[in-house]
Amino acid sequence: MLPRTTTTVAVALAAPLLALLLTGCGADPDRAGAAPTGSSPTGAPTAAPVTAGPGFAPATPPPPAGTFTPSPGSWDGVAPESGYRVVLLTTEEDAATRVLSDAVRAWAEEVDADLTVIEADEPHAYVDRIQESVDEAADLVVTTGEGLVDALALVTASHLDRPFLLVGAELAEPTANVTAADWTGAAFRGEGLGRPATHDPASFTPERAARAVRVGVTAVLTGHSGTVVWLD
Repeated sequence: MLPRTTTTVAVALAAPLLALLLTGCGADPDRAGAAPTGSSPTGAPTAAPVTAGPGFAPATPPPPAGTFTPSPGSWDGVAPESGYRVVLLTTEEDAATRVLSDAVRAWAEEVDADLTVIEADEPHAYVDRIQESVDEAADLVVTTGEGLVDALALVTASHLDRPFLLVGAELAEPTANVTAADWTGAAFRGEGLGRPATHDPASFTPERAARAVRVGVTAVLTGHSGTVVWLD
């Protein structure tokens, strides 16, 4: 048995240590086991909370796969933090797709996003290119090109932790991680449904493409993922 003086010292040292451990156990449970500030469990940085302008989305959030039309300009000034990691996954299959891709590149440069471009130029490799984009562990995968729609429908549901944004197209049955920015003249939903009667390649203008990218990203940043954001 330790002498009384030694025992007293041991208890005196143990008490603060025990208190420290108990204090740690009593910390905010939401922080317990959480990733460090500024990162997610997957290692990708998390964006700071973002608020759009009045009228961006209805007071009652739209249901999954629901559609809403933001008020003009309600997305102005909304941007992710510098260094936001984005993958542009594109087929570059036609002039309309290239207009959309150019809009993504211009937006990424303007907001100082960290942009990686993955070109899916072979239909038989679409699934592989989508998986490659997922493996980049970016904050957002932006896709352009109608050819990717059917392959995305197969893959995205298996990666619910990876946000996707389709510009100028939609998934017929999107999951909560897939957002679309669309308008009259676009809205391709896969080979099974074909192009809508209102499809108009001329509607893919640089101005509309830039607006669609901003609106779609704003929807993701403000927590409206899994919806279709409709442009007038």
